[in-house]
Parts: sequence; structure tokens; C-alpha cells
Amino acid sequence: MTRTILHADLNCFYASVECLLDPTIRDRPVAGCGSVESRHGIVLTKNYLAKPYGIKTGMAVWEAKRLCPDLVTVEARHGVYLRYARRVREIYSRYTDRVEPFGLDEAWLDVSGEDGKKLADELRQVILRECGLTVSVGVSDNKVYAKLGSDYKKPDATTVFLGDAIPSVVYPLPVSELLFVGRATSERLHRYRIDTIGDLARADPAFLKAVLGKNGVMLGKYARGEDESPVRPAELSEEVKSIGHSTTLPRDVKTMDEAHAVLTLLAEAVAGRLREHRLECRTVSLYLRQSDLKTFERQITLPSPTDLTLVIRDAAERLLYTLFDPQALAAAGLGVRSLGVRASMLSQKEEEIQLTFDPLPQVDERARRTERVLDDVRRRFGYFSLRRASMLTDPALTDYDIRGGVPTLPTAVNEVMRLD
Repeated sequence: MTRTILHADLNCFYASVECLLDPTIRDRPVAGCGSVESRHGIVLTKNYLAKPYGIKTGMAVWEAKRLCPDLVTVEARHGVYLRYARRVREIYSRYTDRVEPFGLDEAWLDVSGEDGKKLADELRQVILRECGLTVSVGVSDNKVYAKLGSDYKKPDATTVFLGDAIPSVVYPLPVSELLFVGRATSERLHRYRIDTIGDLARADPAFLKAVLGKNGVMLGKYARGEDESPVRPAELSEEVKSIGHSTTLPRDVKTMDEAHAVLTLLAEAVAGRLREHRLECRTVSLYLRQSDLKTFERQITLPSPTDLTLVIRDAAERLLYTLFDPQALAAAGLGVRSLGVRASMLSQKEEEIQLTFDPLPQVDERARRTERVLDDVRRRFGYFSLRRASMLTDPALTDYDIRGGVPTLPTAVNEVMRLD
């Protein structure tokens, strides 16, 4: 049986929800943003009326308002968007149990055996009627072309990429439109005059492997629509590959003591999630963004797996010393705007501990007991019931529960995107 795959993409999702809830802004350019007061002031989404002004996702709010002085900015409300996403997901589940979320606002549906275009048109009508939101739907026999179809025509449209549409419509599209072709990959392909999806589809696999490695061969197959990957229900979540947290700071950090306090906060959040999942990590990564928005990332491999806050914090600090020169930054009038800590190379926590004459495991066991007590107290009495002294030195930087926000990771696709 020929597969029928839909990719549904809610149009300007965050901004559409805000316009739905506040009819007075529906006919005005709108941007959903992070909190300006907390220095998360970037554009997260915009409606179609804002696009002609050149407003783009990731742009600073002040820059967006310079392009469009009449721009209405609303602070993003993730809890509200999640509720709408769940309502839409429930509608998808009426048609198939094979629904794979791709972010809050997108999903693939396997409806093999059904008339894909007819079903896509019906989905659009039902979602508009029950949720007040428009959705664009791509129809194909594979996930990559279905995704391409939902991006091709917006808003509120159905696009079918099958048969004659492949050479006549798909192949002339810019190669950057293809799923997994990012900016760097696109620029590299352009250097070899691979400018369209058709150019990529016709390229010699051996050449693509020489230029891009195994990913080049995979992208060539995707360009030809040779994608047999199944639509995975969200319940069949993949293995968690990394866990991390990052934060944009309320002010620029300019001293090592300030950075130390923030890294403790981040490491504690990461270690706590590791323990919840009964995981340990072998690699710790540090993300740092300066106030001039230059971004750096470094990683280090630990001698043994760990789920301990201070081990992760100390590893992050060793990386920090390679990136953070307070005097040099101060001379340039800069500081650190954002910090992040990520744990990867994860493995299941071993119940048995190998005995040794080395005193280090004994120290680790005392630290583990401390972490267990800390976790237990916080579960019973709340996050702020017990805190480390180093996190009390500068409340403006650390006096909040970072895990109450949105974690940057885990990176396993379905762990990030599942809605239930």
C-alpha cells in the first residue's frame, strides 16, 4: 500500500493564538516576544501582517520596532500555546494514532490508505472551526516532501507533492527549502553550483559524500523523495541524548564570582534532571554568549560518569576559564549575556559501585547522599526550602527556580516535543 503522509503546520502559531484571544489586534502587525525586562526580548513569532516589514524570528524587539513603529508586541505565554497545541493534537488523533509532533505547531500524520488531499482539507476546516486557527498541510508519500508541501503555500492551504509535481514544482525550489539543509550546508552546496533541490537530487552520491560526508548522501536521497522513515507516535519517545539548561541573565556578568553562582544554578538543574531520569553523563558542555552576541561553546569529557551537581559545575568552570577573561571583556566594554550547561554521553546509572582503595568514590558517595537529601527536601517543601550558599551571594542572578522555565534540552526529538 502506497504511503500517505501529511505534515500539518499551524500558521504563525503563537501570534495567531494571541490574535484569537485579543480581537483588537487581529488587523495589526503583531510579534510574540520574550520578556524585555528579563532581557529575553527577541521576536519568537510574528503574524503575516508583520512580515512585509522585514521582521524576522530571532530579531531584537527594539530592531523590530524600528522597522515597524506600529508593531504590537505581546509577551509569549507558553502555557497558553501548549493548551492550544494539545487541542489540535487531539483533532489529529481522531484520524490516526500515528502522529509525530515536530515542535508545538507542527506534526506528521500517517494516513496511509486514505485520500490525503481530502483529509488535509477536512483537517483544516475542523481546526479552524474548533480552535480558530489556520493550518497549512503538505501531502506526499514521505515525510520530507510532506514538510516541504506545508511550507510551500501559506496560510490555510493544502499542497500535494506527488507525481508530476516533483519535477515541475519541487525540483526548481531553492535547496535551502529542503528539511535539514541549514545555512552552512546551503552555502557549501552553492559553492558547487547545487542551487536547487533538483540539482541536489541529480548530484552524484559519491560527490555529495566527499563534500558533506554521510549527511550528503542522506540529503541527496531526501531531495529525490527517498525517505522511508516512519511516523513515530510521540509515545514512542527516543532515548534522551542530552540534558541542559541555559539562561539569559538580567544583567551582564563581568566577574568570575558572578559566573560561578550562575554555573552552580545551571549545574544543579542539569544534575537534578539527570537523577530524575536515573542517568549519568560523561561529557559536559558550556555555552557562553557575550553582550555583543558572539557565541562560544566548549565541551570536556569526564574521567567517569556522574550525576553530581558540583562535578558538573566544576567541569563547566574549567571550560569557562578558557572562554571568559573578565579583564579583556571589561576593556572592550563587554560582559557575558547568556550561559548554558549541557550534559551528554548519557548512560543509565549503575546501582552497583566498584569498590577501590582510591578515596574519591567515598567522597562521591558523601556527595550523593547530600544530593539525595537535597532532592527529597525540595520535593516535599519546594525548591527554595534548601539552597547552596554560593547561590545566595547575588539574588538578582540566582534567586529563581530555573527548572520552572523551559529547558533547552533533552535533545531526543520526541522528548522535546511531546505534548502530553
